[in-house]
Amino acid sequence: MRDAEQTRQRILEITADEIHQHGFQATSLSTILARCEISKGALYHHFANKLELGYAVFEEIFTPMFLATWQPAVEAADPIDGLCNFFHEVSQSMSCEDIICGCPVNNLCQEMSGVDEGFRLRVLNMQQKLNHLIAFNFQRFSSSLRSDLDFNQIAYFVVSSFHGAYSLSKSAKNKELFDKVVNELCLYLNNLRKN
Repeated sequence: MRDAEQTRQRILEITADEIHQHGFQATSLSTILARCEISKGALYHHFANKLELGYAVFEEIFTPMFLATWQPAVEAADPIDGLCNFFHEVSQSMSCEDIICGCPVNNLCQEMSGVDEGFRLRVLNMQQKLNHLIAFNFQRFSSSLRSDLDFNQIAYFVVSSFHGAYSLSKSAKNKELFDKVVNELCLYLNNLRKN
């Protein structure tokens, strides 16, 4: 990787961390410059402004990370077991920082979707990709599921419930709330199976 590519990647990674810690609007370019140990000119060589940098972080860091996190669970031989195992693994590995900071993608979606059309469209695109991934894999597993199901609706419900659990535990600073929502979500998923 060339120096310019390494610098750009470092800017993206540090900005992603700053956005996760403080939110997009409170993220300071001067802090990013200091942490990256680069000049303002070097930053502007790669990104025209903070908004363009934010879009790049969302598209190149958060979206691939988010989809890659869900993919093994829904592509498991049994996506219901895969998802429930994934949710419980997230719960078990959740640190105090995770509870306080929440999910970086969920935070950015809540902060910026209503403020900036560019972010809203990027969030929507990412959500549609995840919805398709989940719905496709439930369809693949449909012979084991009830016949009255709408896999797109299920996918949106699953993601909304999971992110709601993150938001709830973040606002209450209470991991037990996350666990309770996840346990209910797994009961719901298991009830999708044929009797």
